[in-house]
Amino acid sequence: MMESGAHFCNSCGEQVGHDANGEVFVACHECNFPICKACFEYEVNEGRKVCLRCATPYADRAKDNDDTKAYGNQSTMAAQINVSQDVGLHARHVSTVSTVDSELNDEYGNPIWKNRVESWKEKDKKNKKKKSAPKAENGAPIPQEQQMEEIQSSEAAAAEPLSVIIPIPKTRITPYRIVIVVRLIILGLFFHYRVTNPVDSAFGLWLTSIICEIWFAFSWVLDQFPKWYPINRDTFIDRLSARYERPGEPSQLAAVDFFVSTVDPLKEPPLITANTVLSILAVDYPVDKVSCYVSDDGAAMLTFESLVETADFARKWIPFCKKFAIEPRAPEFYFSQKIDYLKDKVQPSFVKERRAMKRDYEEFKVRINALVAKAQKTPDEGWTMQDGTSWPGNNSRDHPGMIQVFLGHSGAQDIEGNELPRLVYVSREKRPGYQHHKKAGAENALVRVSAVLTNAPFILNLDCDHYVNNSKAVREAMCFLMDPVVGRDLCYVQFPQRFDGIDRSDRYANRNTVFFDVNMKGLDGIQGPVYVGTGCVFNRQALYGYSPPSMPKLPKSSSCCCCPSKKQTKDVSELYRDAKREELDAAIFNLREIDNYDEYERSMLISQMSFEKTFGLSTVFIESTLMESGGLPESADPSMLIKEAIHVISCGYEEKTAWGKEIGWIYGSVTEDILTGFKMQCRGWRSVYCMPLRPAFKGSAPINLSDRLHQVLRWALGSVEIFFSRHCPLWYGFAGGRLKWLQRLAYINTIVYPFTSLPLVAYCTLPAICLLTGKFIIPTLSNLASALFLGLFLSIIITSVLELRWSGVTIEALWRNEQFWVIGGVSAHLFAVFQGFLKMLAGVDTNFTVTAKAAEDTEFGELYMIKWTTLLIPPTTLIVINIVGVVAGFSDALNGGYESWGPLFGKVFFAFWVIFHLYPFLKGLMGRQNRTPTVVILWSVLLASVFSLVWVKINPFISRADSSSISQTCISIDC
Repeated sequence: MMESGAHFCNSCGEQVGHDANGEVFVACHECNFPICKACFEYEVNEGRKVCLRCATPYADRAKDNDDTKAYGNQSTMAAQINVSQDVGLHARHVSTVSTVDSELNDEYGNPIWKNRVESWKEKDKKNKKKKSAPKAENGAPIPQEQQMEEIQSSEAAAAEPLSVIIPIPKTRITPYRIVIVVRLIILGLFFHYRVTNPVDSAFGLWLTSIICEIWFAFSWVLDQFPKWYPINRDTFIDRLSARYERPGEPSQLAAVDFFVSTVDPLKEPPLITANTVLSILAVDYPVDKVSCYVSDDGAAMLTFESLVETADFARKWIPFCKKFAIEPRAPEFYFSQKIDYLKDKVQPSFVKERRAMKRDYEEFKVRINALVAKAQKTPDEGWTMQDGTSWPGNNSRDHPGMIQVFLGHSGAQDIEGNELPRLVYVSREKRPGYQHHKKAGAENALVRVSAVLTNAPFILNLDCDHYVNNSKAVREAMCFLMDPVVGRDLCYVQFPQRFDGIDRSDRYANRNTVFFDVNMKGLDGIQGPVYVGTGCVFNRQALYGYSPPSMPKLPKSSSCCCCPSKKQTKDVSELYRDAKREELDAAIFNLREIDNYDEYERSMLISQMSFEKTFGLSTVFIESTLMESGGLPESADPSMLIKEAIHVISCGYEEKTAWGKEIGWIYGSVTEDILTGFKMQCRGWRSVYCMPLRPAFKGSAPINLSDRLHQVLRWALGSVEIFFSRHCPLWYGFAGGRLKWLQRLAYINTIVYPFTSLPLVAYCTLPAICLLTGKFIIPTLSNLASALFLGLFLSIIITSVLELRWSGVTIEALWRNEQFWVIGGVSAHLFAVFQGFLKMLAGVDTNFTVTAKAAEDTEFGELYMIKWTTLLIPPTTLIVINIVGVVAGFSDALNGGYESWGPLFGKVFFAFWVIFHLYPFLKGLMGRQNRTPTVVILWSVLLASVFSLVWVKINPFISRADSSSISQTCISIDC
């Protein structure tokens, strides 16, 4: 370069050029460091007025640049565009300059670009120093060695992993595993004893108990062994910022699309949905990277109008949250906190602004309440919008698709003039005769709309009653998803569910602490936690049905090549789709290289590649699926995006496509979350469980007994539906060998647990039968049998204690979980099994209705509310017959003498085991003041009468010998 006489800039690689006098441009007259005028002006504008090589101040040139800057302010819009293009050109050259060339190194042999990167990082610090000490520019320059040390330390911090795995200490996990193995051995010996020692006098009862106990052991194995490798994880948000949010540069954090789904605003209060939306819009994340999509599957004008009010209130709420860093950022829950809200607050204006904001929020609540009161009675002519036109969603089952963008790029700003995140209202089209697939269909519609409008690479879905409790939750997830090592094969990051408003004792195990703090940690050590329906951040590419990047290109064949199995064919089809995607991506890229290509050619290319059969008839959406890093395609026309978004939510869009079958949320079960996560992990994807110290999200749970049972019924019914579907983990997804065996055991457990209700009901009935008949399922115990029973009980207790030790779960939470396992098993799970059989065999879809009474207006008043439902009958029956059995057993022992008390102990212990497990149900049945529904009392009296008649017929108070002698005596008496 020097031989040719041309001088090249050491920053961008372009020619240095000439100054106004026609001479070669020189920025530093001390060392003649070659730098072009554009890069020099950029350095000066950024506040760096010293030479990059010798650190001499640019005294004269800085003044010239100020004059140039003044002249630049008078330039036209076209000139500004040209300047921005030049800067972009220089920026592109920066990334391609080789650091090997000696011309790009300083006198110490260090790359010049590192000095520039360091100066970018120190921008804020220098600006602050300029404000406090304006004369600092003429001070001593920073030594080169100190600059290099700071560069190296900063680069080292950015190169460190964003998360780490914290294994359970060996002192805690090793004894736990040993006890599990010992318990398994004891179970084997126990069943050997039970099978080889039948009870001839009660063979039917003995056989029933054996079958039940074997099923319980099988269920325990499915639940226990996926917890073999529990782990904890820790994240480093500061490292994430150091790597992707460098000072002076645009944020490189990935964009996130939030999904919030709601159906009926009268059942799901708009105020709760509004709080969820406000907490999303106020997250601690770059505003241009956040988009919130609200799905209104009921097409309710109330939801639309409440979002209008929410968008207006967000202009005040968001800057308040970010200015004072408050938590949580849902106003209803922030203002209701019973804490010292002045803690850690140092701004004098905080109290005044908080009072003003609370007043604004109360006015916002009044406006929402007015909308709700107005919506209680629908006008005969239907709802009308403010402009006088009829609301398109007056018929919730027959209406067009609706999309409204409230914030973001629409021009709305907050009260301080800052940009706001995008808020989009979506109501997909519904027409009679089409399958809409409930929540799963609504989520898939949001996937397509968001891909057309924003196409963020990651998606976070929340229920409308789950708000963001930790404003840094998205950053926590990005520590996994944006990590180049961990995030490569990651399909989603699942957060635990936490709840507000639950009674202190958690009577009905609403918190699900054992599942979220024990089972999910165990799965995280295998292939990742299951998807639980909310609080989950997805990799959009995983939702599109693609395999993870690290998967092999050829499937593992488990059968001969001439007769491939259906499972192998399915695996080949997934790999074929991945290969087709790569071909289409390359073809469209090559097509863009042509100067004047026709859009028709692009449409024909996509059609020929058969992608329309998978994703539907939208070239804009299909092209967006090829962009792994997100963003809109270059060919997308901004003016046509809304029209295209309306097209992709039409009710016939999914016909003859793979939506709901292979891509998106999977159809076929009311628990679409289990199916969706299962399909992803069968393709080889992993998931991660993230448990930040401050819970990421919080929601509301039904604390009423009947509502809680109906919630469990829906979950259990979904599991039964999966069991009878083609996606059953017992036979689906074996061909590729991508789902680990322990992970498969966990999924099998999620679909077979409702069937445990059948042996559980039988086992809970056995104590009463034994007490009423005087028979028992266990023969007289020998010393060996006593040792086996004692060892089994001790192994169960020790396993639980060690599990509590490594997981941190309390013993009360474990006991509540055990109690509700029995309560739900003998009620909701039992009904789910029968409803699943009816739906499979006869196509009958049975619905269990709940009639609500008025709740008490006190704390946890809903807890004591009595609602009659058929789910209450089986547990009530079990309680009654066991109480009758205990009374009968003690009566028999009192009449039988001392010898009768020994056999009675085992039977009564068995009966009390059932009663103690059902005690929360009995307490909930009575209410706060022992008020029980009349129908429950009638059922109890009826069942008690039936069993009393059976008791009289059996007549256990008198032995058979005594009965015959008494009858003969009565005959001999002459009346």
